[in-house]
Amino acid sequence: MKAGRDATPVAVASRSFSRHSVLRAELLERYSVVTFNDSGRSLAGEELIRFLRDHVKAITALETLDEALFVAVPELQVVSKYGVGVDMLDLAAMERRGIRLGWIGGVNRRSVAELVIAYAIFLLHRAPEAGRELQAGQWRQLIGRQLSGRTVGVVGCGHVGKEVATLARAFGCEVLAHDLLDFPEFYATHQVRPVGLEELLRASDVVTLHLPLDASTRNLLSAERLALLKPEAVLINTARGNLVDEAALKQRLQNGSLAGAALDVFAVEPPDNPELLRLPNFLATPHIGGSTEEAILAMGRAAIAGLDMALPPSQISDLVDFRKG
Repeated sequence: MKAGRDATPVAVASRSFSRHSVLRAELLERYSVVTFNDSGRSLAGEELIRFLRDHVKAITALETLDEALFVAVPELQVVSKYGVGVDMLDLAAMERRGIRLGWIGGVNRRSVAELVIAYAIFLLHRAPEAGRELQAGQWRQLIGRQLSGRTVGVVGCGHVGKEVATLARAFGCEVLAHDLLDFPEFYATHQVRPVGLEELLRASDVVTLHLPLDASTRNLLSAERLALLKPEAVLINTARGNLVDEAALKQRLQNGSLAGAALDVFAVEPPDNPELLRLPNFLATPHIGGSTEEAILAMGRAAIAGLDMALPPSQISDLVDFRKG
């Protein structure tokens, strides 16, 4: 055993972290007893419980950790998050049971924000539709629109939302923001205008979602709210799939009452809606917002640091802001 390393047992449930050679090596520099998920499978339920047993600390990503799991693994004292979403963690149960959380917000913000801007440009230029026509043997130069000078509505102005707003301003866009919290200094510095959700939906050419998923945000863009969008608008969701009514979105894309949409996240992953995926004005990617080399390293290193810096969820002030939207 290498001298100086912590012998506390650590379980790494995340497949992505487990197969990353740099992150593995950096974790093993600090901890000598580490179990990686080398199965290639996403762990859930009893299999996840068995994997976590006999470990005091864990690094998790999209795995669901609820009170039943915490009861079944009473030795677990620290959960460190690989990634920024926390909707898969029962934070109230963690608080009750004295389980500490390692979490740092915004570590993948530039990666996600770049993808949002790419989606906006791609959709406005009608590139998904043009590309599919070309693959089908049709050569037709579709007329699109530039992102520059358009109105971009950012729903949720946390770390990623702020990054998107900053990039959009670089294109000369008017940026509207909706959030339960107020960020007057940021808004003033970057010429962002805070507005109500319905005003944002009606006025924006590009609507992009950057919210956590909880009871207050589930199905936020319902059929009724999607109907507020302009027919020439495009919708982007790189946050959580259940923020959008996918059936209503499909209908609006099919009947031309919405110009386009891009989803990196879905209510069910992998998605089970082939009709939506095949629409010519729809762009789908498999939850790759944080899947850049830079973001993966940043998220992984934050998770390693979180094993030692973990706090009760209620004491992480940045997490309180994140959950408010």
